[in-house]
Amino acid sequence: MWNEALSLGGLFIAAFGAATILPFQSEIVFIALQLRGDIPIAWIVVVASIGNILGSGLNYGLGRVLERYRGRRWFPVSQKQLDRAQDWYAKWGVWTLLLSWAPLGDALTIVAGVMRTNVWVFFALVGIAKIVRYVIVAWLTAMTF
Repeated sequence: MWNEALSLGGLFIAAFGAATILPFQSEIVFIALQLRGDIPIAWIVVVASIGNILGSGLNYGLGRVLERYRGRRWFPVSQKQLDRAQDWYAKWGVWTLLLSWAPLGDALTIVAGVMRTNVWVFFALVGIAKIVRYVIVAWLTAMTF
């Protein structure tokens, strides 16, 4: 039981870190736990998904904090560029969160914070993306090994 808890805790940390700008890789831990076979796959998917979703939530929060400094001279974009980006993001951008599982997904979740995406919409779309990704990883692993 302790072994399972420690393993799932490690998976949570790896999944959380993988969703941030940190150089973590959660799939390796996920697949290793799945192949070990002593933890139900549903628990592995749930723990990895929650960790990854919460890591994206941290990125969202960082984006919200960054946005507060948009009037500063050192801020990387002008107000005009930011207004244009917000208009584009309001039309198309929120749907890019379905790609938050991809390698550049971390940046998308930060942008969502900067653009002040509704937090419920953010977590719904990111949640769908992350859960589906781990279900697919589990299925591919089961089909391959």
